[in-house]
Amino acid sequence: MIKYIGSKRALLGQVSATVAALLPQGGAVCDLFSGSARVGHALKGQGFRVWSNDHNAYAHTLAVGYVQADRERWMERAEGVLAELRAVKPEAGWFTKAFCEDARFFHPDNGAVIDALRERIAAMALEPELEAVALVALMEAADRVDSTAGLQMAYMKSWAPRALKRLELRMPDILPGVAGGPCKATHADAVEIAPEIEADLVYLDPPYNQHSYLGNYHCWESLVLWDKPETYGVANKRIDVKTRKSAFNSRPGIGPALESVIANLKAPNLVVSFNDEGYLSRDQLVAMLSARGEVQVIEIARPRYVGARIGIHNPKGEKVGAVGRLRNVEYLFVVGERRIEIAEAA
Repeated sequence: MIKYIGSKRALLGQVSATVAALLPQGGAVCDLFSGSARVGHALKGQGFRVWSNDHNAYAHTLAVGYVQADRERWMERAEGVLAELRAVKPEAGWFTKAFCEDARFFHPDNGAVIDALRERIAAMALEPELEAVALVALMEAADRVDSTAGLQMAYMKSWAPRALKRLELRMPDILPGVAGGPCKATHADAVEIAPEIEADLVYLDPPYNQHSYLGNYHCWESLVLWDKPETYGVANKRIDVKTRKSAFNSRPGIGPALESVIANLKAPNLVVSFNDEGYLSRDQLVAMLSARGEVQVIEIARPRYVGARIGIHNPKGEKVGAVGRLRNVEYLFVVGERRIEIAEAA
């Protein structure tokens, strides 16, 4: 899967075990801020009927491919689509100009491949789930040859070694359907869709500080939407990064937004991921969740993301700031119909 700040890759076992401890008989789980779709994919793999949601188009596409699409329905056709795409000849276009020349997130040779593949996918007029699988394959292929520290806020002064490798399409790990019913992915604002959510458990992993996922992964948003937008700044971000704001990236906005979500969800069990670098404290989150029942808190110490560990650099690649703390604390807040033993979720 793509490199992703806030990804629960390292915590996936903890999150999955916590969900399984709350729902030992299985059931329906909603991942309201699905991001990279890593959690939804893991839960579908465990047999849960998953509903993934995110307000960014690239994240929705990842969830359609990894959560909604079923292997038995799409695998054979997806193999054919990828085989056709692998034969496409590179042709530089908008993506190469924006992200390989004006900015240097990808080498121009790979940019020309990305341009040609994305144009061919658009021309194929595939069914939405099949198109999502193809776009996930393209995003992941591009991610393996990028020249960043993991965020699309800045790029390396010199090409990263992986950026000089040729882009290679691989089949994403699409899972079989689950016995409990079809999984689904929606593309909506969490606050707006929360009253519609009905599930046995809802997992919340909201943005927790000023860092916008749209701003951090604007190349993927433009690649998926393929709207070739006006861009700005050294990073060539989409112009709508300036206007498509989330309340969860705002210190005054996150509390009311999260309270609204929590109050409107129709689910007996909640699991909330948060971080000690967030705008809300542990005590504030416990107070917010206590209206729904007893709150248990699991703490996990983790290294900070790689960008924080290498320090602060200006657009020229020069180090301009000192490295701060190297570790933070990830929290899992658990509110359920049954109290779980923390060992069950380890």
